[in-house]
This record gives sequence, structure tokens and C-alpha cells, in this order.
Amino acid sequence: MRSESSEHWLDRPSSIPKLWAGFIAALALTVLAEWVVALYPHFDVEKLHAFNALYGFGTCILMIVLAKGLALWLKRPDTYYQDTESENSHD
Repeated sequence: MRSESSEHWLDRPSSIPKLWAGFIAALALTVLAEWVVALYPHFDVEKLHAFNALYGFGTCILMIVLAKGLALWLKRPDTYYQDTESENSHD
């Protein structure tokens, strides 16, 4: 068993550059694999090199923007539940 004071390797600041390097290497290998893997595009735009990587990145950015917008729309004040509790206690 781990002791409470031991730190997980993902929590160490020295691991962050290694993780970034690993992620970038994996993404680069994915893009480079398009040169050796046979692709069967359905549309002309899919024939562009690294289209899938760019499409995935763009979709990720779009999901983040939409989630931020949804969060702004659904946001409640910090005292949302406290206000309803104080109203109910006066009954």
C-alpha cells in the first residue's frame, strides 16, 4: 500500500513536460501514419494530409466553446441554494 505522503507520478511537476512530449509524439506518429496506411476517403476534403487530426482538433475546440457557452447560460449564483433554503425556513 502507498503511504499518504507518497505522491502519484502524475502529480509531480517534473512529469508534465514528459507527458506533453509523449502526447505530441503520439499525435505526430498518428499524422505520419497517414503516409503508410491506406485511407479510403468519402469526400475530397478527406484526401488532405492530416485532415483527420485537424478535424478532430477543430471539433474539440468547438465542443469547448459550446460547453463554455452552455455553462454561462445555465450558471446560477453562488447563493442559489441558500436563497431557497432561507425562503423555505420562513414558512
